[in-house]
Order: sequence, then structure tokens, then C-alpha cells
Amino acid sequence: MHRAPLAVCLAAAFTTLLDQASLNTAVPALRSSLGAGPGSVGWIIAGYSLAFGLALVPGGRLGDAYGRKWLFVGGITVFSSAAIVAGTARHAWVIVVARLVQGLGAGTVNPQVIGIIQELFTGRERTRALGAYAIVGGVSAVIGPFVGGLLIGTLGNEYGWRCVLLLNVPFGLLTVPLAIRWFPARAGSGRRTTLDLPGLAALGAATLCLLLPFTLPAGQCPPRPVWFATAAVLVAVLIAWERRYARSGGTPILMPSLLRSRGYRNGTVIAMFQFGASLSAALALTLYLQESLGWSALRAALTMLPSAVTFAAASALGWRVVGRYGRVSVFWALVASLLAVVASGVAVAHAPAAHLELTLMGTQFVLGAAGGLIVSPNQALTLMHAPPGAAGLAAAFLQLAQRISASVGMAAVAGLVLAGSGGTPVVHGLAVCAAMLAAGAVVAWRDGRAGPSDVAGAATTPLPVRRNIHRP
Repeated sequence: MHRAPLAVCLAAAFTTLLDQASLNTAVPALRSSLGAGPGSVGWIIAGYSLAFGLALVPGGRLGDAYGRKWLFVGGITVFSSAAIVAGTARHAWVIVVARLVQGLGAGTVNPQVIGIIQELFTGRERTRALGAYAIVGGVSAVIGPFVGGLLIGTLGNEYGWRCVLLLNVPFGLLTVPLAIRWFPARAGSGRRTTLDLPGLAALGAATLCLLLPFTLPAGQCPPRPVWFATAAVLVAVLIAWERRYARSGGTPILMPSLLRSRGYRNGTVIAMFQFGASLSAALALTLYLQESLGWSALRAALTMLPSAVTFAAASALGWRVVGRYGRVSVFWALVASLLAVVASGVAVAHAPAAHLELTLMGTQFVLGAAGGLIVSPNQALTLMHAPPGAAGLAAAFLQLAQRISASVGMAAVAGLVLAGSGGTPVVHGLAVCAAMLAAGAVVAWRDGRAGPSDVAGAATTPLPVRRNIHRP
């Protein structure tokens, strides 16, 4: 009944996530073609995720209030148009600006995608639809390096990276007319809404303070503790403003009903750490294999490819796993991810050159399987706590946390890897990723020990979940 709208949603997920993943492989070619420095590269990589995250909350709120169809269409149009600008650019700063605009377009689209899934499906059908979304998004994110490497290997550095940036344009041109035809034309809740611009400004400024120390050249900005202290002050200002804004009758971006839900809070924190760690680890290894070892883009991409296969297979089973075990399955999958990242770091530091490729393919095999058992189950467990009429906003906050984590993590890891040579910098980058996964595992462990989450305000009947982490 709802297969056509779901297909369009899956196409949008594929389009926006393939773009980021394929670009990681193209970074060395782009650097040599345009002479981009580490700062520009950091913004090209992380600026997309930053703008993506900042657009999520207003996009989700507007979609809840006024309908999702035309926000989706407009977001895809902006995304694809900016891709054309980036793919034909002659200067690195043009790509930086285009990537920021692309992020705004993608950040407008994705709350509509998950909001539409939340509205059209319920119960197990919703979990399966979210599982399909996770499969398509995850596979596109993992297969992206292979596609990018294939294009660069076939077309050469100069034209290869340009085709990588233009890769999503055909998908955008196809998705827009299908969305106009098949998406429901409902106008949304029709209730009065506000964007809470001061709250968004404080949130964006705090995020920038976390990102800038990792993207600005060393010696040209204040020390990192100054940035982090400023970010902490801005977070305090944000919390104070949100409380005042709520008392005045406004709807703050930090929605009280979501913040009070332990299941939603824990799930969002887990998603934040896992998403940032997985993207950052893939970027660290891709840059190391090409920049330090001199591997071709295609060879590096093939080394990372096993994770795409196992992610797809595990994600197809994720909805069954969440129904049987709940958050306990997420905990053990996070542990497996942590061990795979640690093993990758050990391989980079100590594995003989002749065995490195096969060893990394093995760690990617495990990492993909574990990721498939984390993303979809955790997303289903988290979004079932969204109150009625706030599906888009709940999805937006979940993705916002992921994008902030990805922005900071990828900028930090790229800075570490590009600032040095040899295996030591990438080992340090992978250590950052391992720490993030460990933090996510601790949250999942505590959530499993605390007993069933509060589900009174859930938008759908929760799946049968067994929470005792000692009896998986």
C-alpha cells in the first residue's frame, strides 16, 4: 500500500549518504588537483555534516506542522543543485560553500523521510521500514568508497573526484518527480509553530566551537581549551533560554517530553557515538591507505567493501533481533564494533605489509555486521518514544546528535591523519573512535540494567523487549 512512498524515501537516503561516503575516497585526488590544505579538507569533509545537523531541527519542526512533501522536494533540489556547483568548482573554497549548502538541503530532507515512515507505518511494519532505511543508508555509506575509488581509478584524479561530487545528481533528478507524484499531500498538523531561532543560534554556535579547533590551521586560532570552555558556556545559555522559552508558551528545540524519556535519551546518545565513530574510523583508514601507503583509491575501497555486505545482511535481521532482545543486542554489537576498531589499530601498527590488506578486510567484515545490528534496532527503540505529532522533531534530534558527532569526529581524525605520516597518527585517530564506541557501550549497558524504558508516551505499541542484559 505504501511501497511507492517508501521507495522514494529509501532513494533519498541512498542519495544523501552515498555522497558523503564516496567523497572520503576522493579527498586525496581533490587535494592534489586543487592544492587544498588540511583546513579546507577538514571543512569539505565536516562542513556537510555540520550544516546537515543544523538544518535537521527546523526541518523536522516545519514538516510536523505544515507537511513534508514540499520540504522534501525543495531539500533534494537544493542538494542536487549544490552538487553541480561543487563538481564544477575550480577553487577549494567554492567546494566548501557548496558542501555547506548541500548539507542544508540534506538536513531538510531527512526529517521528512523518517517522519513519513513514522506516519505511514506502525508496529512491526514501522520497524521493518526503518530497517530498510537503515540498510539502504548503511550500504550506501559503506559502498560509497568503492564507487568513488572505481570512478577515480577509471577517470583519473582530475575528472574522478568531480564525477564523485556529481554522482548524486541523477538520483536527485529522479527522486523529485516521484516524490511530487507519490508523497501524501497532507498539510501537517496545522498548529502554530515557531523555529526558536535563539535556541538554534546557541546550538549552532556551540557546535562551531567544537568543530573549529579541528579545522583551523594550528597557531591561527585560540587554544582548544578556550573553544571547549566557550562551547560549555553556550550550552548553559541554551539550557537557560530553553527553560525560559518554554515558560513563555513557546515550543523549545529541546522538547521537554523527549528529554524526559530515558529510552529516547539513551538511544540518541548511543546513535551519536556509534555514527561518529563508524564514519571517522572509515575516513581514518581510507586516508591512511592512500596518503601514507600510496594505495590506489580502488584498492583502498575494496579493502573496506566487506563491511557493506555484512552490514546489509545483519540489518535485514535487525528488526527480529530488537523484538527478541531489545537494547541488549545493541550493547553486544557495540562491544564487537569496539573490538574490530581496536583490531584495526593493532593491524596498522604491527601487521606485516603483506598481510595488512587481508587483516583489515577481516576487521571490516566484523565492523559491518556489528553496525547492522546497532543502527536499525537502536533507531526503532529510540523513535518509538516520539510523542504524537513530533515524529519529525524526534527524528531530527536523533540525526542532529549523529551529525554533531560525525562533524567533530571526522574533523579531528582527518586533522590527526593528515598532520603526520606513517601509522602512528591513524592509530591515534582509531583510538578516538574506540573511545566513542566504549562510551556508547556503557550507555547501552546501563540502559539494559535499568529495566524497561518509559513507553507511556510512545507513538506506537512497543515491541516485546527483554531487558535483562545478563540473560541474552
